[in-house]
Amino acid sequence: MPEPVPAETTQLSGLFVEKPPEKVVIVAGTDATFIAKVDSSNLPKKPTMKWLKGKWLDLASKAGKHLQFKETYDKNTKIYTYEMKINKVARGDAGAYRCEVTTKEKCDSSTFEVTVDVAQEESQDILSAFKRADAGAGDDQGELDFSSLLKAAKKKKPEKVEPDVDVWELLKNAHPSEYEKIAFKYGITDLRGMLKRLKKMKVQPKQSEAFLKKLDDCYSVEKGKRIVLKCEVFDPNAQVKWLKNGQEIKPSAKYIMEANGNVRTLIINKTTLADDAAYECVVGEEKCYTEVFVKEPPVTITKLMDDYHVVVGERVEFEIEVSEEGAHVMWYFEDEQLQKDSSKFRFKKDGKKHTLTILEASLDDIGMYHAYTNGGHTKGELEVEEKQLEVLQDIADLTVKATDQAVFKCEVSDEKVTGKWYKDGVEVLPSERIKIIHKGRFHRLIIDDVKPGDAGDYTFVPDGYALSLAAKLNFLEIKIDYVPKQEPPKIHLDTTGSMVSQNTIILVAGNKLRLDVEITGEPAPTVLWSKGDIPITATEGRVRVENSKDLSSFVIEGAEREDEAHYTILVTNPAGEDKAVLFVRIVDVPDPPEHVKCTSVGEDTATIIWEPPKFDGGALLKGYLMERKKKGSTRWTKLNFDVYESTTYEAKRMIEGVLYEMRVFAVNSIGMSQPSLTSKPFMPIAPTSEPTRLTVSDVTDTTCSLKWFAPDRIGAGGVDGYVIEYCKEGDTEWVVANQDLCEKQSYVVRGLPVGEKINFRVVAVNIAGRSPPATMSQAVTIREIVERPKIRLPRELRTKYIRRVGEKINLTIPFQGKPRPNVTWYKDGQPIDPKTVNVRNSNVDSILFIRSAEREHTGKYQLVLQIENMEDKATIDIRVVEKPGPPLNVRVTDVWGFNAALEWNAPRDDGNCEIIGYTIEKADMKTKEWFKIYEHNRRTNCTASDLIMGNEYMFRVYSENLCGLSEEPGNSKNKAVISKTGLQYKPPSYKEQDMCCVPKFTQPLVDRSVVAGYSTAISCAVKGYPKPKIIWMKNKTIIGDDPKYLMLNNQGVLTLNIRKPSSFDGGKYSCMAVNELGKDEVECKVDVRVPTFDHGK
Repeated sequence: MPEPVPAETTQLSGLFVEKPPEKVVIVAGTDATFIAKVDSSNLPKKPTMKWLKGKWLDLASKAGKHLQFKETYDKNTKIYTYEMKINKVARGDAGAYRCEVTTKEKCDSSTFEVTVDVAQEESQDILSAFKRADAGAGDDQGELDFSSLLKAAKKKKPEKVEPDVDVWELLKNAHPSEYEKIAFKYGITDLRGMLKRLKKMKVQPKQSEAFLKKLDDCYSVEKGKRIVLKCEVFDPNAQVKWLKNGQEIKPSAKYIMEANGNVRTLIINKTTLADDAAYECVVGEEKCYTEVFVKEPPVTITKLMDDYHVVVGERVEFEIEVSEEGAHVMWYFEDEQLQKDSSKFRFKKDGKKHTLTILEASLDDIGMYHAYTNGGHTKGELEVEEKQLEVLQDIADLTVKATDQAVFKCEVSDEKVTGKWYKDGVEVLPSERIKIIHKGRFHRLIIDDVKPGDAGDYTFVPDGYALSLAAKLNFLEIKIDYVPKQEPPKIHLDTTGSMVSQNTIILVAGNKLRLDVEITGEPAPTVLWSKGDIPITATEGRVRVENSKDLSSFVIEGAEREDEAHYTILVTNPAGEDKAVLFVRIVDVPDPPEHVKCTSVGEDTATIIWEPPKFDGGALLKGYLMERKKKGSTRWTKLNFDVYESTTYEAKRMIEGVLYEMRVFAVNSIGMSQPSLTSKPFMPIAPTSEPTRLTVSDVTDTTCSLKWFAPDRIGAGGVDGYVIEYCKEGDTEWVVANQDLCEKQSYVVRGLPVGEKINFRVVAVNIAGRSPPATMSQAVTIREIVERPKIRLPRELRTKYIRRVGEKINLTIPFQGKPRPNVTWYKDGQPIDPKTVNVRNSNVDSILFIRSAEREHTGKYQLVLQIENMEDKATIDIRVVEKPGPPLNVRVTDVWGFNAALEWNAPRDDGNCEIIGYTIEKADMKTKEWFKIYEHNRRTNCTASDLIMGNEYMFRVYSENLCGLSEEPGNSKNKAVISKTGLQYKPPSYKEQDMCCVPKFTQPLVDRSVVAGYSTAISCAVKGYPKPKIIWMKNKTIIGDDPKYLMLNNQGVLTLNIRKPSSFDGGKYSCMAVNELGKDEVECKVDVRVPTFDHGK
């Protein structure tokens, strides 16, 4: 396989260990492989790789025969290798490619350019580069190839193409709406690829005068999502038109057009496949183009396909259900896609249900059938057997006297089978005396008034089968000879028939037995039939005796198992007696097998066992037939057509993770039993693959810490847990380290011998058993690794650590060192008191905890780690603060004009932190209401300004630190008096006026009619002095504090709010105003209407 030829070397960076060359030249028609490698040793999860062409096209959607992708993983080097192979490179494969690898936290990409050398194909027409090179390549040939949407056509001969026409010039000068006509006329299938190359041929693109920024080359969106097309125009007032495939788009709920300054936007809501088209934005005579590609969401299969086991000629229906209505489903037989124009297959789509019907199954239809959607796959197996006819009852030889009736009867397994009767090789035709009857599985030939000519060999031949049933008809002649008057009785048994052997008659249960016994003797003897010792005297019923001259008949209708016994016929007359004993043996189909159960399962197999039936039907068991079905389904699938003799069966070709049920039939020479009870559901499950990336994370003198990743293949059984085992190097006996399954993907193995080399392995366990073990490449030496102690002091603890009184202090200090270092805490050079400070140490950190901080906890705490003669120290400065005390000696030092000067001393207790300011307040002696003068004043003095003349003022000061203001202020010891400056106010004399008056309503209450359930209010206005007392009443009853009513009084306007009135709230409402001079009252009527609804509308 030719490898890509690199044009120049590339420098490695980021996640890639190896990436494709930046420029590659490939000869058309050859194969090319591109390789990228990623180192995952430092990655927490498996990386994700994407191969892209251009900006948007994800090549994973084009995977097939033309484009193939491969991924491998090397466990030793922990390197993922990703390969992209292009088979039979064509011109359309040229262009810019990008491989992009992403993880949870990192991302890296590599771009490379592919150039296709077509020097070997110069003799071909230029249009052939855009036609399919391989008709079998399907949709995978070429980039963005829509030829799968066109009907397959025969290839045109080269001489039919007109070489004089320059298609490139036609496309350059044509309107986009004419592109498809040109492509159809000149046989171009890869029109999109040709248009992309046409765009690259433009060497000197013209600068647009209308657009500042054009639309992107293409957009990609999932079906049902929203997409925004955006461009920028030069003129912010320019009007634009949007076109789709050359047709103007009108604004609607689906298409929203927006203009914001220079930006023009087209929003397409709820995209469908019809929105996959070319779009244009037109400004005047200039345009910009783009293409929108709509991706269908993956359609999953919700109901899987069943297996079928049928015989030739039967109808088969494979049925599935998908997650979306109208989804596209492809049907395959083995590797060949089934065509809808086939006369053998029928395809049906009913909502989410899809059905493939095979009208008449044949042996050529045996195999695996597949159904594919773009997001799922299911398969079902069809097994077809040739028709086999089973004889349930053979025809028997008959011996019949003249004028009697002869009846030949047989039973076959298929009630639809027809056949012909033959006598001595000549077909028997029905007549008045001969009747041929076919009813269900039974075939009868009835001959009335038997004559000597009817004797012979009779044969029944079923149509379509190489099978024949034969029997003989014997004619019994009656000769009249001279008989002495005294003749002993004689029983003449006919032992020529196949049903009578050594006086034993075999009778199938449900059939009729008629045993005609000829009797001779003179005088006529008497006949007695008996079953064992019990005489049979009944002449009617199911078991009866019919006697006539010289003949006695014993009849059993619908034989049952209880009829099996020894039967005796005794004939007597004066001359003597005769006796014969017959054994009637009843044979039947066997009972069903018992205790069907599954003993073990595999990935696609299951072992089934059962016990033989208690009653074999009186005939030797031939074997068993098995059937299975998926749980929840009603369709049983036969597993074998030939009887299976053993009571243990291994069922194969099942689907892992699906519940199945089994049942068994027993078969003897008479027929098939009823089915056994259904087995308990079982599920084929396989063990997982081995765990991956087993590594050692830590080793001490007696322990070893292991960690690993989940198996690559888990399957339907999941993972119940892991078993960790170890053994000494050179030994073969593995010791289990954990008694219970380990659910995590890490484990610490304890109790290991110091200095020994130990091998470890990890096994995943699920319901199917143990997986292959994950091992390490070399043994691990159990010895402590000495590591220097190191304190990892958090950044926030490297400066002063401040907390308020009463708060919790919880400091976690991580460190490292092996073996486990000794941890010691000191406060101000002395060991800490465990009664006031709690310390908890672990292998990797130390925690200092104080439940409720106090001032005495302030100090410098030192953490000391020591391993042998090595140590490390870290100091933490903890300060516990609280609110400060009040300032001291607050005093007024000077008063001038409208100003007063204040001074004070700092508080004795600063709350263990710096005082950041003071808050000063003033209050005059008249109102004694406090008002702030200054906040956050950093000095211990201030000047109070804008004081009012003639008032006397007092002051107070609060101190402030990080915790806030002090609880108590410092009050000034003296007051500031703002003296008047020679002005004296003489208030004028006046005579007080008497304002008293009787209450009087200036606005009465008004009658109201309201709707029940809607809140309402009634209002009135009153005047009076002294202020009257207001009393609201309903029907002369004081309302009081009922929460349903809200009474308001605003400057004499009285309002009563009634919340959601009902029919009981109607009535007369009154309002009374009372003071010491008198009273007044008004009233109104409130009518509450209950709304009525017309239920007929």
